[in-house]
Amino acid sequence: MEAEAAKFIGAGLATLGMIGAGIGVGTLFSGFLQGATRNPSAAGGQFTNLILGAALTEALGILAFVLGLLILFG
Repeated sequence: MEAEAAKFIGAGLATLGMIGAGIGVGTLFSGFLQGATRNPSAAGGQFTNLILGAALTEALGILAFVLGLLILFG
């Protein structure tokens, strides 16, 4: 296998973390909506945790994307 092909495969595998971030954010919002419909009075207290969790999950997705770019062009 050539080094160029291995670099493309490695970059593709590194960016699979973006798929995980999308699934994670969907799971976070799904859990929040289910909890908010069961107990609407507690939804306001959990909104900050929801936004923080979504931001951290998206940060990991962006990190995976940057890592893939570094492998590809580095």
